[in-house]
Amino acid sequence: MSRTALSGQEWRVLALLVISGFLNYVDRANLSVGATNIQAELHLSDYHLGRLLSAFFWTYATFQLFVIAGWLVDRFNVCWVFAIGFFVWSGATAVTGMARTFDVMFALRLLLGMGESVAYPSYSRILANNFPEHHRGFANALIDAGTKGGPALGTLLGGLLMARFGWRAFFLALGWGSLLWLIPWFYWMPRGQGVAAQEDRGDVPGMGSILRQRAVWFTALGLFCSNYFWYFLITWLPPYLEKERHFPKDKMAVVGSLAFLAISLSAVVSGWFCDRWIAWGGTPTRVRKTFAGAGLVLSTIILPVCVVHDERLSVALLMLACLSFGLYTANVFAITQTLAGPRAAGKWTGLQNGVANLAGIAAPWLTGWVVEVTGQFYLAFVVAAAFVLASAAMFVFGIGLVEQVEFQ
Repeated sequence: MSRTALSGQEWRVLALLVISGFLNYVDRANLSVGATNIQAELHLSDYHLGRLLSAFFWTYATFQLFVIAGWLVDRFNVCWVFAIGFFVWSGATAVTGMARTFDVMFALRLLLGMGESVAYPSYSRILANNFPEHHRGFANALIDAGTKGGPALGTLLGGLLMARFGWRAFFLALGWGSLLWLIPWFYWMPRGQGVAAQEDRGDVPGMGSILRQRAVWFTALGLFCSNYFWYFLITWLPPYLEKERHFPKDKMAVVGSLAFLAISLSAVVSGWFCDRWIAWGGTPTRVRKTFAGAGLVLSTIILPVCVVHDERLSVALLMLACLSFGLYTANVFAITQTLAGPRAAGKWTGLQNGVANLAGIAAPWLTGWVVEVTGQFYLAFVVAAAFVLASAAMFVFGIGLVEQVEFQ
């Protein structure tokens, strides 16, 4: 078998992880697709809509920031932890379709965040234990493509279906239908020492050892800044296209889905090329930092999207910014998995994702406040561009060499 070829078992596991990432992000992004409909039905201000859009991240970030998700993933069988989380978040999505008040919907978004909090720590532990370095770029890129493809297809189908059947039917069908994923997962999920409960804790780095690593803070803060940009897109891009560009729902669905699809396709191509570069002798430091830094800097092209008056030029710039962002997203968790190593991947990823996903609270909430105060989106785009530029500095200059750290 070629050194760069995935085995049949790797392909099956990876395919299911990609699908789970796809469904994960459809579930977390579907609220923004139906935002204007939900806002009108529940009589919400832009500020309260921003709060609702951020609710998911309150528990999603907290469960990772306080290492609850990472502890579960590292302490118990990661595949079963992941399956339970998947069940919780899918069920929360379905029941949201029956919510009649702001408070109930807010609570269900909190539950959604609890379920999804185990996803990325699980991905990192599974990949770090079952995929070698020269496969991780492509594996992470495919999972990332799934997470970007989720908002892409979710925005397209959600926008079109909500226009015809209403937002409630979409939530119900998506939530209950997603549970079918559990059937092949129980059949094909990885088995063995790499995913089982870890009984020997002697060589597993404690949180104190992890927290003393400079790199963990720069990966966390760098991901926070890039996540601000990403969550700005998935929560407020659809309302922006409808409110300020005056796109009808079906046109918003097409343009929004193409933007997320651009990130997805760019991530897959970039991840594949990064793995080839490493297999041909490139160091993970040079390869991962080159793609991450260039992609983040070029993502600032998002700023003129809201400035230019020509609709076609604005959409073209949006696609270019999203293609650039995909260069980065293909590498971010591959960097973390290399730095942490197999034994610390769950905790490190959980802590990193916990800090980083506070941006999921900040981005939709702050954007909602800015739009309500100024009556336009310009300053919201400026803030998003500044955050993504800061992320580039942290990943390129902050984390040091991309190689497994020595825990003490």
